[in-house]
Amino acid sequence: MSKAVTVASTTRVLKSLISTVQQLFPVALADDVWDNTGLLLESPVIAPTTKRARVLLTIDLTTAVVDEALQKKALLIVAYHPIIFRPLKQITQSNTQQHSLLRLAHAGISVYSPHTAVDAQVGGMNDWLADVASRGQYISTKVIQPSKNDPSCSTGFGRLITLSDGMYTVRNIIENVKSGLHLKNVQVALADRHQDVDTATISTVAICAGSGGSVLSNVDAELWFTGELSHHEVLALRERGISAIICGHTNTERGYLTTGFAPKLHALIKSNTETLDANHYEKYDIEIMVSDADRDPITVF
Repeated sequence: MSKAVTVASTTRVLKSLISTVQQLFPVALADDVWDNTGLLLESPVIAPTTKRARVLLTIDLTTAVVDEALQKKALLIVAYHPIIFRPLKQITQSNTQQHSLLRLAHAGISVYSPHTAVDAQVGGMNDWLADVASRGQYISTKVIQPSKNDPSCSTGFGRLITLSDGMYTVRNIIENVKSGLHLKNVQVALADRHQDVDTATISTVAICAGSGGSVLSNVDAELWFTGELSHHEVLALRERGISAIICGHTNTERGYLTTGFAPKLHALIKSNTETLDANHYEKYDIEIMVSDADRDPITVF
């Protein structure tokens, strides 16, 4: 059988891939007040290809990631952060991000962003961070800032976990975070009561991937675990007797692509292929790749 396939079948598979990502992380879970999720770039150039359809997962859609997607002949990029965030008044090659979009459109590569739907979903990014902080040993969890389109209130943009009394010191949680996120260093803002990190214990941790200041603002946990806080947010926290572990915005997000997103998406595609009619994915070999070029823009020396 020839490996060549039609434009129509490639288009169907692209739509099926997007539908599967939405099945995993429904658009309705995202924060529709400020976020921009969904299909951000639909390339009009979908050429006949081989029976392999590649999906590239990344946190940020940088020039290096675009180069990688072109080299690997991806059909779809799933970029956690939306590259289009504010209305575009023009699309030119002088703007690096717009140039990236033009390159991808010309090459037949579309771009989808799930962003805060990934944060909110059960088993999504914030639940993964809860496991990182506690090594999965928390005794209860509560959703912070629930998704407004979820009547069950089981999804939302942060998590508050409760640990067994005396089980974890501040040092334990710091080391869990460093190990789980594969970081040599993290920033720690210590409240006065937690200055001795080897004896001070923590029983509640508030968690938010990325920038947690607004999501966690009214949460009185003993410790905040997030990627980014402003100077004044840190000062206010310490005044409230709350400590914080601050890891760098994307350092709290990137690990989930490999440990959560990719395997969940692969398993759902496999399930859909087995249970839906044959035309859903046809006879494509779907390959889920996590970007090698995507990385945090800040280096700690």
